[in-house]
Amino acid sequence: MKVRFLLDENMEVQVRAALLRREPSIDILRVGDPTAPPLRTPDPAILVYVEEHRRMLITRNRASMPQHIVEHFDGGRHHWGVMRVKKSGTMITLVETLLLIWAASSAEDWLDQFDWIPI
Repeated sequence: MKVRFLLDENMEVQVRAALLRREPSIDILRVGDPTAPPLRTPDPAILVYVEEHRRMLITRNRASMPQHIVEHFDGGRHHWGVMRVKKSGTMITLVETLLLIWAASSAEDWLDQFDWIPI
């Protein structure tokens, strides 16, 4: 199965637009979109959503997300990858990395992976 993405609400909307310009068939949503969780959804609920909808979460949440993931796992749950975006990363690097993840891997490769972009 191809990787599908969910951008958290703190990710710039331009990220999705830039990625779709490069590859229109990528499945990418942002928190607040009609079929995604609404804005201000708590992080634990976002993790449940990405698990149930098999989406990799792309987030700028570097502070509380690690603890939320531990609690998610403690509840017997999983996720399809959570990637934190480094402050030092550029939008070009982010878009190129997401494109590479999408093109060169499957969703199953990222099950329960928690990493940084740039990698």
